Amino acid sequence: MKQLFTSLLILISSFQAISQTITWGTPVTVYSVAGSNLHPRVAINRTGDPYILWGETDTRAYFSKWNGTGFTVPVIPSGALTVFAQSWAGPAMAAFGDTVYVSMQVTPECVSTAYPYLAHSYNGGTTFSMPVKMDNIDTNNSRFPIVTTTANGNPLVAFMKFNASCNNAHYVVARSSDYGATFSTDVLASGTTGTVCNCCPATILSSGGSTAIMLYRNDLSNIRDMYAGISTDGGMTFPNTMPVDTTNWFISSCPASGPGGFAIGDTIYTVFMSSESGTSLVYFSRSSVSAVSTSGNGITGMFGGLLSQNYPRIANAGNAATVVWLQNTSTGKSIVYSYTNNISSGFSGYTTVAGATGSGIMNADVAMSPGAIHIVWEDDNTGKIMYVKGTYTLPTSVNAVAGKEVIEVYPNPATNEFTVSLSRMNNINNCYLTDNSGRTIELKPTIKNGKAIFSLIGIAKGGYYFILNDDAGKSYYSKLVVQ
Repeated sequence: MKQLFTSLLILISSFQAISQTITWGTPVTVYSVAGSNLHPRVAINRTGDPYILWGETDTRAYFSKWNGTGFTVPVIPSGALTVFAQSWAGPAMAAFGDTVYVSMQVTPECVSTAYPYLAHSYNGGTTFSMPVKMDNIDTNNSRFPIVTTTANGNPLVAFMKFNASCNNAHYVVARSSDYGATFSTDVLASGTTGTVCNCCPATILSSGGSTAIMLYRNDLSNIRDMYAGISTDGGMTFPNTMPVDTTNWFISSCPASGPGGFAIGDTIYTVFMSSESGTSLVYFSRSSVSAVSTSGNGITGMFGGLLSQNYPRIANAGNAATVVWLQNTSTGKSIVYSYTNNISSGFSGYTTVAGATGSGIMNADVAMSPGAIHIVWEDDNTGKIMYVKGTYTLPTSVNAVAGKEVIEVYPNPATNEFTVSLSRMNNINNCYLTDNSGRTIELKPTIKNGKAIFSLIGIAKGGYYFILNDDAGKSYYSKLVVQ
């Protein structure tokens, strides 16, 4: 299996051209205090502008947002807590419009009083609540809390859970139905076989509707491959796990690097680092939940002068996707990215993020909105957190989304039909589905009790934008997954 997987590597020359032009702006300094610029994360608000989160060495978390000309003076969502933050891991963030959630771990770790916490903001990060303790861990210990949002904007939080001796590491998930004020008792999300890699952060995904996915690095007698725990009931249970990585990497020490990913319908797209080839390389895989199958490849494979790759992060906007990672070559360290306008075709090539070079480059993150890529990175030489925005031309079908108001459709993902409430709009003029290939499908609703019901019979599985125009001239859209 190892030889088969290695044979799938795409061997390319350094700095191979990416298939679509990205127009990059000038890099902007978010913050500049040495030691207080650790592990930056980026998320997007409802207007497509960035939120930035980062940490100060085992002290506090900071949050800033774009104000139209630059980044705001940071606020401290961690309050008086002393929280874990290093360049390779730290506070995490998720956003749902103007609602922001920040998860963090109290230090020192592996003591009975060190809990995972979550702070929430309902005004776009201008102010945050006092952090809420996710206090159902009994006599256990915790690490690496991470957060995503469900289809209705509630937080879904995962964290690593140890026994009282800081052994037997597993990932668990806790749910909130009141927007972060309280949390359910956590449930096991990483399976009952073996333990997880106890120094490796993870990723929690909510794939619309009732699907939740826990991505983590396992530790099966020092085989440290990536797995996915699958929930179909909104994170209440995770009865099934499956591998999303077939590199079969054996290592007796801890790699301190975990997976990133997103899901569209039935497919999980995952990026991760593995040294199964003898060199730390970034890999990309796609996994089918229903078929319980995984395939993948290295994004670049080996090339002359490459020393290592690590800390990959990935984001998508519809079928477009971008992955970033830390790359170390004989000429130095840099943050590089690879972009695709069709994730089903995978990635090919990479290029360096402008300004993201030097011996102090440590970690990066990426987020996407339709037509835009947002990248943030840590530079320890300057003590700065840097941000840059790139834009790309949307396909004609997706460009139609620009300027439209977001509406909620349900269920999402949908199988046979989906519904839209008409409480926010006048009579429907026209509506249709469109995808990144330019295909447009007109829809005819059935109106009943103030709701519009749309049939999906005959519609192929995949990701779409749903566009609705009313007779008052207003336009609305939503992402929709058909499964």
